[in-house]
Amino acid sequence: MSSAGGGAEIVPTERRTAFALRTDGQLQSYVDLADPLHLAFDYVRRLGDVLDVVDPPGEPLRVVHVGGAAMSLPRYVAATRPRSSQIVLEPDTETTEQVRAHLPLPPRSGIKVRPQDGRTGLGALRPDSAEVILVDAFDRGRVPADLVTVEAFTTMRGVLLDGGLLLFNLVDRAPFSWSRRALAAGRSVFDATALHVEPAVLKGRRAGNVLLLASTRQQPLDTVHARLRGRQTGFRVLAGTQVGDFFGGGVPFTDSDSEASGAP
Repeated sequence: MSSAGGGAEIVPTERRTAFALRTDGQLQSYVDLADPLHLAFDYVRRLGDVLDVVDPPGEPLRVVHVGGAAMSLPRYVAATRPRSSQIVLEPDTETTEQVRAHLPLPPRSGIKVRPQDGRTGLGALRPDSAEVILVDAFDRGRVPADLVTVEAFTTMRGVLLDGGLLLFNLVDRAPFSWSRRALAAGRSVFDATALHVEPAVLKGRRAGNVLLLASTRQQPLDTVHARLRGRQTGFRVLAGTQVGDFFGGGVPFTDSDSEASGAP
């Protein structure tokens, strides 16, 4: 076990070559140094499945990750799509240093970590410079308020190429009052949206992950969903009018009126 600063620690797991990053008592990342394709958390596995089928399958991608922790998904992309160019925006420099020391990134991984928060880092990126933006960011277990506003989504859209894909891990529970507002902000900026939600979360049995997929065009989402149909991961896909049917009615968050997700 090693301290990672800021209340975080790297702890061993049931796999000899695998370790978890625990922050404030919560597991935040899982990394198997011998098998970067092993994604232990269900929602991370689902995000990995989506990344697998983004056009062109198997080819390098330009990916921006907002939130890094132990960098499970950047490692996954580096393994499944060699020569990908990846930028990770992670403001917790102490944790990043400990991860580099105890869970080193593979050589020539193409992963560049910038010690910046999401809004600052996204604002510094060139327009039309990313094919995928993946937001999986937490501050004390809560999705930061400044990442779910109309202004934040507008910045993300500007960084994405036309037809690029935004993947955003929202966390909420029924009646989903917070995620309705976050989704309203996203839907006001992006032309096509879909949600991947675990049935137990959708039915209000527990809190959990609400994965937002968004694009400037519908075709990328249709392609992703067509290619995912054979993968049994237990997520319910809400697309088209279903997004509004299940998660509509929210007033969009703005920079002057926003809040972080609920307590973990």
